[in-house]
Formats: sequence, C-alpha cells, structure tokens
Amino acid sequence: MAIAAKKQVKKVVLAYSGGLDTSAIIPWLKENYDGCEVVAFCADVGQGEAELEGIKEKAISSGASECHVVDLKEEFVQDYIYPILKTGAVYEGQYLLGTSMARPVIAKAHVEVALKVGADAVCHGCTGKGNDQVRFESCFAALAPELTVIAPWREWDMVSREDLLAYLAERDIPCAASLTKIYSRDANAWHISHEGGELEDPWCEPSKEVWTMTVDPMDAPDTPETVELSFDKGELVAVDGQQLSAYQALMYLNEKAAAHGVGRIDIVENRLVGMKSRGCYETPGGTVLMAAYKGLETLILDKESLKFRESVGLEFSHVIYDGRWFTPLAKAQLAAAASFAEQVTGDVVVKMYKGSATVTQRRSPNSLYSEEFATFGADDVYDQKHAEGFIRLFSLSSRITALSQKSTQQDN
Repeated sequence: MAIAAKKQVKKVVLAYSGGLDTSAIIPWLKENYDGCEVVAFCADVGQGEAELEGIKEKAISSGASECHVVDLKEEFVQDYIYPILKTGAVYEGQYLLGTSMARPVIAKAHVEVALKVGADAVCHGCTGKGNDQVRFESCFAALAPELTVIAPWREWDMVSREDLLAYLAERDIPCAASLTKIYSRDANAWHISHEGGELEDPWCEPSKEVWTMTVDPMDAPDTPETVELSFDKGELVAVDGQQLSAYQALMYLNEKAAAHGVGRIDIVENRLVGMKSRGCYETPGGTVLMAAYKGLETLILDKESLKFRESVGLEFSHVIYDGRWFTPLAKAQLAAAASFAEQVTGDVVVKMYKGSATVTQRRSPNSLYSEEFATFGADDVYDQKHAEGFIRLFSLSSRITALSQKSTQQDN
C-alpha cells in the first residue's frame, strides 16, 4: 500500500460523518497536504435520517469541494448481513458484529467514489486504538492498493475534543459539536453500539441514558408478541406473511423487537489491536433473525453438518471482526455456509417478551425430524435392542483403554 506523502496527494476522498472529527479533518487535510482537494463521502447504511440531515452542506462549509452520499441500505442487508447470518457468526459468544459487518460495504463504496472522481488518496477518521482502522485499510488494500491511505489520528497532535473544537473555531468553521458528549456511538440498520462514559468502568452498570434503540426490558409490555419468519434457501422472504425487501424486513423486525427490549448486550471484548474494551450493543431485529435462522437449522441439518457449520461460524466471526471480508478465506467460508443454507427453507415463529427472543414453532419441507423416530411409544422404525451393540462399539476405545490400564496395574 502506498505511504502518504504530503506533496503527492492532489485529491483525497474522506469518509465523512458530519461529526467533530471529520469536520476538523477536512481543513487539516487541505493545510497539511499542500492544498489538496477534499471530496467528502458519506455512506447511508441505515444510521437514520437525523445523522444525514444537512450533511452535504456541513461538508461544503467545512471546506470539501463536493459530498457524495451513497445509499447502501439494501446492499448492506442483502449482500452482507444475510450471508453473515448464514454462517451463524457471533463474536466471543455474544456480539452480533453490527459495526464489523458494515465496514466492508462502506469501504467498497468509498473506493468506488475515489476511483470515480480520480482521487489518489482515501482518508478515514478512525483512531489508532480501534479496530476500524484495520478493517477499512485492509479493505482498501484488497480493492485499490494504489490509493494512498491517510489516517489523521495517527499523524496530528490533537488529542481531545477541546483541541478539535479550538481548531475549528480558529478557522471559523461551524460545528454543532460540544464538550458535553459522553458516549461514542455507531449506528446502522443492524444495530447501535455505545462506548465511553461510565462504560469505561466494567464495574459500573449502564445507566438508562446509554440505551437509545430498545425499550428497557423491565418496562416492556407484560404481554408477549410473536413474529413469523419465512426462509427460502437461507434467504428471508417474508415476515408475518409480508414480502418485504431485505432492508424493509429488518426495519420491521427492529421495530417489533425493540418494543420488547430484545437485543441488548453488555460485553467486554478483545479488540484486534490487543486491548480489551467494554461496549453495550442493541441489535433487536438481528437477535430475532439469528434466533429464527438457527432454530430452523436445528430442524434441517444433521449432527455433523451442524457441527461443521458452527465451526464455520466461529471462525468467520473472527474473519469479519478482523476486517478480512475481501479475502480468499472469507470467500471460502461464506461458500460453505451458503451450501448448507440451500436446505434452510421453512417457517419459524419467535416469541418476544421482556428482552428475550425465543423460538416456539418451526417447520420445514426439508425437516429431518421424525415423530416416529423421536417418540417414546411403540414404533416399527427403531428397535431399542439395537442400541446395545451400537453403544458397545461407540465406547470400544474407552473399554480397551480401561482394560489396558487395569492389566498394567496388575503387572506392577
């Protein structure tokens, strides 16, 4: 990958959010890279209209020559969330990878804008302590290694919000940010994450102010609600009988599940860069989707197939968390999951109640479940006497080991 050289950068595309950091990055780039042209790029991955309102005007007022807002909502859900869902990937047993899974689609669009406008560099506002710098730059390397990558937080000497606000004030650049920001948040169609504030102390319980997407489970309705999801070859094709687009279906599930406090987790995770961090995540619709998909899998996949798919999910959770989407390894793991998903067709009912999402009903034309085999009553398909021979063979190695040890002890 090219190394940033100030005199070599003529046009740079910045991943722009409209927040304090990226507002300061625009003038900083122009001042420190010999007056290079700065083009702002904003990815709409479902973070909400409030975050996108007036963003083009903000970018221009900060010094950008233009601002490209790219709608990635449907692509994000259809081409990234759904394939990841098929792997069953959950990072460190709890995290549904909401921030991680959005990075590849954003990076891809970022590169596409850079190539479209003839830029020779891309820039992001990730800090030098986080995972996202690795995720974005790994994607850049895979998609357009000829582009120079600029990471201001690894170059400039500003270290606080006070520094950034003072920097903008000196240049009369308007910014709505203030010194009172407590939490660092990242939102998209799949989830919202929360870090900072009292969460930096793992002994401190999150306050009500942390959560913004879901109802407190204690305040959720006393009556449970169910939702029915229909899958065809691993793809969600209907919710409560409605055929919706990928993004619309997720929005529908988000609204239903959030009202029942579904999808909250509070974890301490291992960052890729080596340190631990504490975060709170809200993934209401995603929690229902994952429960439904895995509930249907249990009806369809045989023991060894499910075991292998689970191993794929475990490995892929690290692949996507570490930003390795555009790699041969990711391609192979996604293909394996897609192969199993060919059989995942059927309907699932999930009950939402006081923060929980529980599968209560499932059916599939590809079901391997047979009431005849599973029943405790009399049947003609399973002779219980056959179990004795099976068990003797299954436990043969243990029997041989025990006999060998006993013989050795007697000889001594």
